[in-house]
Amino acid sequence: MKQLFYLLILLVFFACKDKKEQVETTEKAEKVYDMYTPSEMANLMNEMYAYNQQLKQDIIEGKIPTEFPEKFLNIHNAQLSDFKSRNVTFKSFSNLYIEAEKEIFNANSKVPLETRFNNAVGICISCHTTECTGPIPRIKKLIIK
Repeated sequence: MKQLFYLLILLVFFACKDKKEQVETTEKAEKVYDMYTPSEMANLMNEMYAYNQQLKQDIIEGKIPTEFPEKFLNIHNAQLSDFKSRNVTFKSFSNLYIEAEKEIFNANSKVPLETRFNNAVGICISCHTTECTGPIPRIKKLIIK
């Protein structure tokens, strides 16, 4: 009787061990990682940020910007992330941003260059308060103090 009992315990032990290994293998096989792929708009905004970061440095060093980057006009047609859509607010802010950015390069403007630059950055911040708020702290770093 004792032998039967020990045999039963061994069978249960090995049966449970096999099931546990199967569950672990199945769980490992089911893990699929969805890698983030930035949208065309996200890439454009990262380029705009990098450009404006350099522009800020140039302005601080006293260099006068001369040429508006035409690539910024892609803000009107760059593909957004799948879960985003262009709405009236986005269109309004993107138009305001382009005008403010162009004003930075206006050699005839009576407004100080630092103010014109900060106005363009302010429009970025204003737009991002309506949607996609994550980049705001990063954008605020562009402001010339």
